[in-house]
Amino acid sequence: MTGYTYTVFIIMIPLVMFLVTGLLGMKWKPIISGVLGTIGMGISWILSLATAGSYFFGAHHAAGFQAIIPFEITWLKFTENLIIKMGIYLDPISVMMLVVVTTVSFMVHLYSIGYMKGESGFQRFFAFLSLFTFSMLGLVIATNIFQMYIFWELVGVSSFLLIGFYYQKPSAVAASKKAFIVTRFADLGFLIGILILSFVTGTFDFGKLTNPDGAIFASAASVSFLGISALTWATTLIFIGGAGKSAMFPLHIWLPDAMEGPTPVSALIHAATMVVAGVFLVARMFPVIHFQAPATQEIIAYVGGFTSLFAAVIAITQYDIKRVLAFSTLSQLGYMMLALGVSGYGGEEGLGYMASMFHLFTHAMFKALLFLGAGSIIHAVHSNYMYDMGGLRKYLPITHMTFLIACLTIAGVPFLSGFFSKDEILVAAWHHDKLLFAVEFLVAGLTAFYMFRLYFTVFWGKDRHYHHTPHESPLVMTIPLMFLAVASIFAGYIPFTELVTSDKLGFESEMNFAVAIPSVLIGLFGIAMAWILYKKESDVPAKLAKSWGILYTATYNKFYFDEIYLFVTRKIIFNYISRPIAWFDRHIIDAFMVGIGTTTEKVSYQIKGMQSGQLQHYAFMFVAGTLALALSMIYFLI
Repeated sequence: MTGYTYTVFIIMIPLVMFLVTGLLGMKWKPIISGVLGTIGMGISWILSLATAGSYFFGAHHAAGFQAIIPFEITWLKFTENLIIKMGIYLDPISVMMLVVVTTVSFMVHLYSIGYMKGESGFQRFFAFLSLFTFSMLGLVIATNIFQMYIFWELVGVSSFLLIGFYYQKPSAVAASKKAFIVTRFADLGFLIGILILSFVTGTFDFGKLTNPDGAIFASAASVSFLGISALTWATTLIFIGGAGKSAMFPLHIWLPDAMEGPTPVSALIHAATMVVAGVFLVARMFPVIHFQAPATQEIIAYVGGFTSLFAAVIAITQYDIKRVLAFSTLSQLGYMMLALGVSGYGGEEGLGYMASMFHLFTHAMFKALLFLGAGSIIHAVHSNYMYDMGGLRKYLPITHMTFLIACLTIAGVPFLSGFFSKDEILVAAWHHDKLLFAVEFLVAGLTAFYMFRLYFTVFWGKDRHYHHTPHESPLVMTIPLMFLAVASIFAGYIPFTELVTSDKLGFESEMNFAVAIPSVLIGLFGIAMAWILYKKESDVPAKLAKSWGILYTATYNKFYFDEIYLFVTRKIIFNYISRPIAWFDRHIIDAFMVGIGTTTEKVSYQIKGMQSGQLQHYAFMFVAGTLALALSMIYFLI
């Protein structure tokens, strides 16, 4: 166990970089903050790779991959059993997440040196990146659910700071507040769920909570509210917290607006930090949910399935390149949630769990590549909108090839990583629920279509005769693109069935060609449709959009969910709840307190003569008091 004590440096180095660049960054040249942050992140990345190599391949795991706690201290002690500790918890999913977070963060740090060059607040940006990475790393290695909640909130703060990085822009400020407020509502559910869970089990520790024998839940079986078990309430509320972070429907509204932050931030949020935190939370709590709250698991499956379809449909109509990718992330997160929702426990029964973690890993690589590629495109043409782009393959050869690899990967083209992880999810859905399988099968085709709609529009189509000739990004930006392209190709060959499973025991899995072949075909069909409609500029897409009429308009406007939320909050909650409460507070509560003060002041004014300092007044009060006391005694005695 002591062999892993160095893992504390994986987490502490980003914290030190945050403090150093945040406090001292303005005293030196901006580039120094970028270089220091990148070097620190590189060290954490190397240590994470060493940890993964040692944990997964360094010893024989005949009895499965056991959890290791190389560092832990007691922070708060309520009872003998109810103790909050701070430490490091290493098991297959936390070790995997260490690799995911540090890999993507290191690439984002390196890329940002070029992308953010000359930006006001360069040092502040790298300080916040380090804080964001530290927060996510602290979340994934938490030994207990309360420690996770602390870092969970710190992740929310970090995202608020980075989404609102351009604080001079009202849209960026609004987006950061929107993300913060929406996730706060979800996090309230998470906190209540933690309190219920700790109340009925008497512990916060993941080691005890996720033990499949379920001994600590024996006494909780009889506790219920409104006919629903306390554990179902607790796990559902905890899932609401995860749904908020992972932007599941109907808490999805913050994620598209989060694109107001710098593009490298979008890559970090979508690939490795905030939005995958919700999926990781459900995976961490999976034994509790599966064995103690099957109704919650069913909710997770259907919420994930609906979100994936809902987001894919919207992505087809968007023109902001970053928003297309944002809705793509929503759809892929839905895939992951659905996989956890349809999973059993142990062996091939746990295929969904393994597939979800597998897809989380591969998605991190190709989605980071897509966002950083989008940043390279925006860097070249100074616009986010697809209708300002076209023919860029001639000007951005490296960006073009790496972006194409990412598009092929997310479309599920055979032998790339997305093909392997996505098909495992489809197989798990096929075995559990044919309706959910049909939904995800359709989403596979939609994904291929909207991604290649984006690809053909940007890199083929009509050359826009740009005011300035676009040029390829500098090497500091293209190296991360090339690295992530290689990772997107080969990540699918990692034997996840042997390494990351629900019961920590490996199992054998063979390709299900009855699922794989149709899913490849529908993906190729989506690519072919995009080729026909968008490879060469024509008026056919516009005619098709017009033929769909109000349905297209509703989809383009994201089914008006932002407007619905604004109507509910401003017209209903503000007018009929907040205003009456404010009136009551102002006219009743405040008036009562002001009345007490006013009355006290007036009475004091009237009786202030009693303290005039004149002897005759004091003599009069003494005689009057004595007389009143004497008369009272005579009255009561008679």
